[in-house]
Formats: sequence, structure tokens, C-alpha cells
Amino acid sequence: MGLGQRKISLMVLLSTGIVLGLAIIQTSNAQDTPQDYLDAHNSARDEYCIDELRSDDKLASYAEQYASKHINDCNLVHSGGPYGENLAWSGGELSGVDAVKMWVNEKVNYDENSNTCALGKVCGHYTQVVWRNSVRLGCAKVRCNGNKGTFIGCNYDPPGNYIGQRPF
Repeated sequence: MGLGQRKISLMVLLSTGIVLGLAIIQTSNAQDTPQDYLDAHNSARDEYCIDELRSDDKLASYAEQYASKHINDCNLVHSGGPYGENLAWSGGELSGVDAVKMWVNEKVNYDENSNTCALGKVCGHYTQVVWRNSVRLGCAKVRCNGNKGTFIGCNYDPPGNYIGQRPF
């Protein structure tokens, strides 16, 4: 191989490495856009033919402000605000889509006939995701300081999970 061919091969190799590096960076930020959160929620709602949620900037701002308050401690404490709310935490990286999947996976704990969670189990995150009267959604994610993990919050309006009412 001549000197000219080696230079071209090296340039192709470097270009490929740069493209791959950018793809890895892009992938690491994937699944955290407002549309990603919406798609994950609406996929669960589709099973029951529930109207799709729509993204709401006011709710997203609320979620962002609240998540930012927990950037130092990553504590899963509900805001007590006027909206329905689901929170998730991971000691490492957690995508928004994976947080929604965790909530939807609580479906196995929900008994439609009795409209209750299985004894000792949690299902309220799931029922908020599919709450038929909720129409707006806003979510946010922060990486907590000191390698304490990822904090994700989603807010729903109108809120759901009213005792005695069914989600769908």
C-alpha cells in the first residue's frame, strides 16, 4: 500500500470513528425527549383505547423545577402539587422511556375487577399512566450530583388515582 492509500485509509478510519462517536453521544441522550415520554405513555393507553396524552410546556416546566430541587439528594418525595405525579430513580443512568416502562410494568399488580393493587404490591404509577381523564403530560430528568443517580418525574393534568374511581 502506497503512502497516498495509507493517508486515505487513515482519513476514512478517523471519519468513521468520529461518526460512531457522535452516534454514541446521540444514543445516550435518546429516549428523553417530550415525544419519547408521550410515545411510551400513549402506547400503554392504546391498549384500552384511551385518548392520547399531549405534551404540555407548563407541566414540563413544573416537572423540571421539581426535579432540579432534588439534584443534590435524588430523594423520591412527591411534590404535593396540583398535578398527578410519577417519580422514578435509578442509581445509574435511566432513560425516560425506561422509567415509563417501570411504571407500566406495575400493570400485573392491578386487579381490574376489584380496582385495587394486589396485596403488598404497588400499581398506582400504572393507573396514573392510563388514567382516562388525564390529558396533558410534562416530564423531566436530572442526573443527581455526587453520582447519586437519575431522578425522573412526570406530571399529569388533570390528576388521577381517585379512590373509588376506575382508571379506564
